[in-house]
Parts: sequence; C-alpha cells; structure tokens
Amino acid sequence: MMRIQRYITRELVPPLVTGTLLFTAIVSFGYFFVSSQFLANAPVLGVLRYIGLQVPDTLVRVFPMAVVLMVVVAYGRLANERELGAAQAGGLSLLRLSWPAVLIAAFVSAFSLFLSEVVVPQANQEARSFYWDDLTGAGLSTLAGRTLDIGNAAQPIELRFDGYDNARRELRGVRLQAWQDRRATIYFAGTGTYEGNTLRLSGYRGYVVDYAAIDALSALPENADEAAFRGAVQNVFVSANIPADPKASIDIDTGLSRKQAIADLADAIAAERRSLSELWTVITDRSARPSERLGARIELNRKLALPFGNLVLVLAALPFALRFGRTTGVALGVALLITIAYYLVYILGLSFTNSGLLPPEIGAWLANIVFVVVGLWMLRRTG
Repeated sequence: MMRIQRYITRELVPPLVTGTLLFTAIVSFGYFFVSSQFLANAPVLGVLRYIGLQVPDTLVRVFPMAVVLMVVVAYGRLANERELGAAQAGGLSLLRLSWPAVLIAAFVSAFSLFLSEVVVPQANQEARSFYWDDLTGAGLSTLAGRTLDIGNAAQPIELRFDGYDNARRELRGVRLQAWQDRRATIYFAGTGTYEGNTLRLSGYRGYVVDYAAIDALSALPENADEAAFRGAVQNVFVSANIPADPKASIDIDTGLSRKQAIADLADAIAAERRSLSELWTVITDRSARPSERLGARIELNRKLALPFGNLVLVLAALPFALRFGRTTGVALGVALLITIAYYLVYILGLSFTNSGLLPPEIGAWLANIVFVVVGLWMLRRTG
C-alpha cells in the first residue's frame, strides 16, 4: 500500500509544480499588462521586482487551479492506463488511493495560510509602495485633494493636501485634523513630508478648538459681564500654536505609515495588507466600528475559504479525472472548466455577502459548500 501511494505521489507532484508555474506566469503577465502603460520608462529590474513582490499573493490565488490540474492529469492518466482499476481489483478503495492527493492539498492549504498570515500582507504593501514611489514616481500625488483617514481608532486623524511635488516628495497646502471627542486639534501648513509614520509640517499654524464649549458660549445671557464672556470664548478656542519662525516645523506621529497609506488609499482597489491574526483582532475588538468589523469578517472568511478550497477541489476534481482525464489536452480543458466554475461560484458568494444577502461565514464559503456537495454526489455515481 505504501509503495502504491508513493507511486501516486510521484505522479501528482509534476502537474502540481507545472500548473503552479504556468498559472503564476499567466497571472503575473496580467499584472504587467494592466500596468504596462504606466511602466513604459521603468527599468526592467524594477518591473521584475514589482511582479516578484506580487508572487506570494498570486500563489494563494492560483494554488486551487494547480491542485485541480494535478488531480485531473495524474488520476486521469492512472485511470487511462488502468492502473487505478488494477489497484481497486487488489482491494484498495478509491478513498485510500486518493489519500496522496488529499495530503498534498492539505500541505498546499497550510502553505497558503502561512503566506496569507506572514508573507502576503508585507509583500502587497511593498508592491504598491514600490509601484507608486519608485516605478511611476507618482508618489502621493493621486491622494491630493482628498481627505484621508491616517489615524486609528484610538486617535482619529484626517489629512488633506492640495498638491504634491514628486521630485521633492513634498505635500503642498496641508491641513491636518486630530479629534478627541468634540475637541479638534487643527494644523495648517504650507508644506509637509510624509515618511514612515511621521508627518513633518513646515510653516505651520496649530489651533485647538473645543466644539463642546460652544454650547456654554451660546447659553451666556446677553448681559453677561466681560470676564464671563472672555472665559467662555477661551474655553472654545483652547490654544493657538503660532511659532515666531515662519519656517518652523513640527513632527506628528500618525497611525498609518506612508507605505500603508499608499497600499490602502492610492488604488481604487486597496492592497490586502492585513494578516489573518490582524483581521481577527479587528473582529473581536468591541470598540471598532460595526462597518470595520464586518469588513474584517468578510476579508478573513475570504482568506480562509480559498486555501481550504484546495482540499475541496480534490474531492470535486477526482470524479472528472476518472471520467474525462484520458489525455493531457482534455485533462487541461477539464481542469480549467472546474477552476472557472469554482471561481465563478466563489465570486458569486462574495457578491451575496457584500450586498448583505448572506453572512460572510456562508457567502465566502459558498463555493466550497457547493463543490463538496457536487463532488460527493459525483463520486457516489462514479462508485
């Protein structure tokens, strides 16, 4: 039995590796094709680094395709050569013969989870930062004229700037607001730089305004004495920080680094830079906004469902391999059809989740649920 399983394992590994390399190359070329109009003058090594930084995320997405190809090609060949039939005639069940594929898929699933937790968040963030800062040179220019949330739940901070000097990596016409309840600390600055987690404002003016104190100011009687009026006004306009040097600067620590801001805000579709554990922290944080917790639930379930889809697709692909995987060309076509069907149902489930029709714990796993049921049904008919 062990010899047969080792033999099947040797049959499974080559199509898995080939499929992984093939599909990774196709997806990576897609990344380059989409961005090629902005990379006309970029150095070749820079483009290769940009594509390489996206490989970890690409692997998580293409592993299910490679697993399907592995099962259909390997078990299809074994069935075509009647080796599976001989093994079954010798008393080995199809379930026992499928264990090598299940174990390989389990390893691929575990590796995908490792990538999603440790590698993908950092690589995606580096890829977006490298693209905007180094390849295109656009830097933060795409964020000019927008109000950006660069703080965190404990310290909300909003940043807006009118323009950006790419050559000097400098913000122009800066406004920064930090809120604590109804008290706002507001800075206006001629220029600013944003490096790491530090925002340096030059030529700044700072003000602290307590909007809650406006109620007391409005409640003063018309005949209030001057001292009471001045005290009420002072409570509203708490302080003003106007340095004597018009070129003076101040450093402010933000809750979001420059690279994180680019990854989250520069693109229409933000880079996935949060790990599984970070998403779980948001979900269990009772102080987080409901919308933030819901978004984290959707993202976490989506990131878990796809790796476990590798195991599900072994079950779904096996009956197709036994029936249709007679030649390499047919096996490749069947593998692509299964993969496309899986991703269509996967996207459909996410659409239902995003529209509120299904909770994330069902919508994100819809493809896995459907393909488990279909796979069991087809295996029963095959048996």
